[in-house]
Amino acid sequence: MDRTQTVTLTNMCMVYQDNRVLVLDKIDGQWNGITFPGGHVEKEESFADAVVREVYEETGLTISSPQLCGIKDWTEQDGSRYIVLLYKTNKFEGMLKASDEGEVYWMELEELSKMQLSIDFLDMLKVFLDDNLSEFYYYFQDGKWQKTLK
Repeated sequence: MDRTQTVTLTNMCMVYQDNRVLVLDKIDGQWNGITFPGGHVEKEESFADAVVREVYEETGLTISSPQLCGIKDWTEQDGSRYIVLLYKTNKFEGMLKASDEGEVYWMELEELSKMQLSIDFLDMLKVFLDDNLSEFYYYFQDGKWQKTLK
């Protein structure tokens, strides 16, 4: 049995300070709404370097000590796997600035549920915040997508 699989690797980072989190109001034709900064891991780039780079490109902040706190993953229709590495950190420096991805700003954590959030953001947030969770997994069963948090 072949155990290899084509994989797309991405990341997302919850930058926080006290009860505030840094959010990105993403403007994208397919995936809009409030989310955390992140993006694709480039070929031969370390995962940690990729999340530092992506946060800088989207926010102007240079983060340090990103802690891997979970993953979000699913299998695409072509059989490839899509993996989002979820990081968090409260160590950063620099000046906040928007990018082509959208506006960035600080929000109180408890205010997030009142906003127009990106798809499944609240489920991902559970993985960021709950040390007992480490995976948000989508799977296809009985003709529709199901999800589970583990």
